[in-house]
Amino acid sequence: MKSITVENEETEPAAIRAWTERRTIFIELTDGRIIGFPADRFKILSKATDEQLKEVTLRLNGFALRWESLDEDITVPGVIAGRFQLPYLTQIEA
Repeated sequence: MKSITVENEETEPAAIRAWTERRTIFIELTDGRIIGFPADRFKILSKATDEQLKEVTLRLNGFALRWESLDEDITVPGVIAGRFQLPYLTQIEA
C-alpha cells in the first residue's frame, strides 16, 4: 500500500471585512487579526476625502482592497507585509 504525504500548505490570510475610522483603514483577516494603517501611507488615499475612504470594498476573494471612485487597488498581502508607498509621519512631522 502506498501512502501519500501532503505538506501543510500555509496560505496567506485574506480580508473578510474592511472599514475606515478617522482616516485609518482597518482590515479584519481570516486568521482573526485586525490590522489598521493610515490612509496617508498611500499616495492616492492621502488625497482622498473621508467619504471616499469609506467606499472601500474587498476584491479578489479578500486579497485586495478597492476604491472604485479613486480607481485605487491595494493588496492585502502588501499591507500585512508593511509595503507602503509613503513613510509614516508623526503628528509633529505632519
